[in-house]
Amino acid sequence: MTDDIQQGSSGLVGAASRLITVWALLGGLLLLAVVGVNMVSIIGSVFGKPFPGDFELTEMGVAVAVFTFLPYCQLVGANVSADIFTSGASKRTIAFFTLLGSLVALGFASLLIWRMYFGMLDQKEYDYTTTILQIPHWIAFIPILVSLALLAVAAIVALLRDASALSKG
Repeated sequence: MTDDIQQGSSGLVGAASRLITVWALLGGLLLLAVVGVNMVSIIGSVFGKPFPGDFELTEMGVAVAVFTFLPYCQLVGANVSADIFTSGASKRTIAFFTLLGSLVALGFASLLIWRMYFGMLDQKEYDYTTTILQIPHWIAFIPILVSLALLAVAAIVALLRDASALSKG
């Protein structure tokens, strides 16, 4: 399905698909960096010099990385589904449920953008920082909000694709 989205799409849909794919790849690189920090910390602890703040960086890095993958999963239809309930359903019924799932994803993304934005403002206002490295918590909210905005875009793209599939039968 990924090839269909990236090859068959042009204009805004194609640009959004490429941006979402790059964003997910950046999340993968971030996850690799977190693994690297943990490796350095483990090797350093053998020699009595662990990496200070490795737990803080792991916590923030994994949270951000998870959110970077959400738009891509929505775009390619890789979210969790209960196929056991639709295995005997017609293509039209499956298309309807897929459309409904995209609509729920759009609502979910919109709700999270709204609440996470105010969560970020609270973190900034109260000046919450990590204990060891003193990194402000609100900084991690920025890529998470970008991910949620891209999730909303991916849900709209999927909604358009699903509506087209439903209308074709």
